[in-house]
Amino acid sequence: MDSTDLSFFLAVVEEGGVTAAARRLNCVQSNVTARIRSLEATLGVPLFHRNGRGVVPTRAGERLLPHARQVAAALRAARDSLWDLLNPDRPGGQLAIGSMETTAACRLPPVLAAYHAAFPDVELSLRTGGTGALVEEVLAYRLDAALVGGPIDHPDLTVADVGVERMVVVTAPGADWPALLSRPGLSALCFRRGCAYRERLESLLAGLSVRQPRLQEFGTLEGIIGGVAAGIGISLLPLAAVERSPLRPSLSVHAAPDPWAVAPTQLIHRRDGVMTAALARFIDHARLGWA
Repeated sequence: MDSTDLSFFLAVVEEGGVTAAARRLNCVQSNVTARIRSLEATLGVPLFHRNGRGVVPTRAGERLLPHARQVAAALRAARDSLWDLLNPDRPGGQLAIGSMETTAACRLPPVLAAYHAAFPDVELSLRTGGTGALVEEVLAYRLDAALVGGPIDHPDLTVADVGVERMVVVTAPGADWPALLSRPGLSALCFRRGCAYRERLESLLAGLSVRQPRLQEFGTLEGIIGGVAAGIGISLLPLAAVERSPLRPSLSVHAAPDPWAVAPTQLIHRRDGVMTAALARFIDHARLGWA
């Protein structure tokens, strides 16, 4: 077993089949199949269940997967570290960043533009999701770093503070916010479970003794803001996201009470990872988004 075998295995898992993996690896299908069979013979266990729709990892394959990702991350970090050595003033390599959707929408556009202009040799990718999912992605070596809602405390993660969001309660125009608190079944619009802002919203409603609130999940920030403007319910959002929305004139904004008035945004990365120049410069640029 070597790193090439593991890279073929990882490609098949992530692409869901041999054909797609071959396209990703720029080789013929028979080469991928041969590599996987050789790896299975070496390990003495089947790594995939094969069916008409593709392949899925066996229990042994699932056990091998995080190690394959760790090896791939280590090899990429080694390449990027050598790039930094040979090009000390020109960060390069790959950088996979995750972000909460609200942060990606209202903070990152100027940050990404400035970063790309300053460091065009960095191959930067961005994936959005809830804080819980992003933490798991970083821990599984699928992301180099992520901007998440804090505070985060995990023994395998290094945490850097990048900014603080002022949180506001958002309602339809003319809504009597204090009166809404006494309404049973108050509708509250939020992201799916794992979102740090959803957790703050749930904590706010519980802290204000709202009776039997109804949480309605929306997949996008625009959907939540549009739902609030239409009078479907309320939400708890960063003021920066609300102010940048084209629907701002159709919203009423109310200061959130303590301790829900502010929310830290933190950048996390694996403690055992390499702090490449590309990542270090990204952290510097991310902080500018709150300056």
